[in-house]
Amino acid sequence: MTIFFKDNQPFVEGVCINDILNSQATPFYIYSQKVITTTYHNLKNTLSSEIFFSVKANSNQAILKLMQSLGAGADTVSLGELERVLSVGFDPNKIIFEGVGKTKEDIEFAIHQNIRLINVESLEELKLINQLGQSFNKTINIGVRLNPDIDGLTLDKISTGKKTDKFGITLDQLTEFLKLAQSSHHINLKGISCHIGSQIYDIAIFEKVFTTMKKTASFILSHNIQIDYVDLGGGFGVDYGEKSNKLNITNINKLIYSIFKNETYEISFEPGRYLIARAGIIITKILTSKKNGGINYLITDAGMHTLIRPALYNVVHRVTALQNNSKHNDIYTVAGPICESSDIIAKDISLPNQQMGNHLIIHDAGAYGAVMASNYNSRGFPAEILIDKEKYFVIHRPEKINDIIKRDHIPDWLQS
Repeated sequence: MTIFFKDNQPFVEGVCINDILNSQATPFYIYSQKVITTTYHNLKNTLSSEIFFSVKANSNQAILKLMQSLGAGADTVSLGELERVLSVGFDPNKIIFEGVGKTKEDIEFAIHQNIRLINVESLEELKLINQLGQSFNKTINIGVRLNPDIDGLTLDKISTGKKTDKFGITLDQLTEFLKLAQSSHHINLKGISCHIGSQIYDIAIFEKVFTTMKKTASFILSHNIQIDYVDLGGGFGVDYGEKSNKLNITNINKLIYSIFKNETYEISFEPGRYLIARAGIIITKILTSKKNGGINYLITDAGMHTLIRPALYNVVHRVTALQNNSKHNDIYTVAGPICESSDIIAKDISLPNQQMGNHLIIHDAGAYGAVMASNYNSRGFPAEILIDKEKYFVIHRPEKINDIIKRDHIPDWLQS
């Protein structure tokens, strides 16, 4: 997201951030509709493939409605996400339901919604779906999520495609899976998918994945099973400022053409982070500054409850100053208010001299920001704001402590 200054006032699109600050308490998230729209169209046009937005990256109803209006499908991994996308009007035929831990009730709901595919991740799940199809006297369209045993060379905590990861059907189980699918009279195997992890930059890894999926599709077709869909996942690397090399999506398109050019099944992708990360920022206020052990700390009202990625994954988000008119820079460590030593947003960064009451911008927080927020330390969820040209709208109201307290209930025997 581009933040520009006009007459020393900071703007996102045509909205002055100071106008939002005058009416909204910090911290809060801002999303740019223009960035989301442009990123989606660029990816869609470059890949010439179906795009299913990975809802887990950002599940705000307004963001989902925007994705639906752009023509995206939805990739969901829970009953809650499935209900979210249905509620904003996604065509059931453009919804995929996957996830390694679906309950019987989850699957029943998906069956009744007649969605495009339920992606199966275990042999037991396949048996359960067939049993449910029999009880409903219905043939159910499924896909199989494959675990290709390919290391995405990314963080272990976001790796999903190695044989030891919990996701998908490993290739050595595929023959057994196909035999079971063919003998299951209420199952219609329509597609295959895989996703090996996030933040992948190396084009050679994508080539390995695509080649493996092509061979697997051919293997399935040789068993007289006609598949219509091959979903190649997501994982496109987003530069948070820590990478010098950027992923060229045009090279992904070249791979698609060279590997799948003579195939009749439909190719699709399920990106999340790539579509939304760069479209979001967090505005946070400096509560106090202090110096401990030679470290200049800026303590902000945004922390690991607002953006857990730095604490959970030890990753870096770029932080800049909203008030940047000081001519002198200092080295700061930006830390949140949470009572945890891991609540550090950025270490040893250069900023114009800051003071209590100033505001900072945490960049590239559109993905895995608000969706992973928590009430830890009894702090409420921040507001989320969507900007479109010269207007903005609060798409998620900030949560007050009374909202949190009202969710708890004291039993009669503890009442005085």
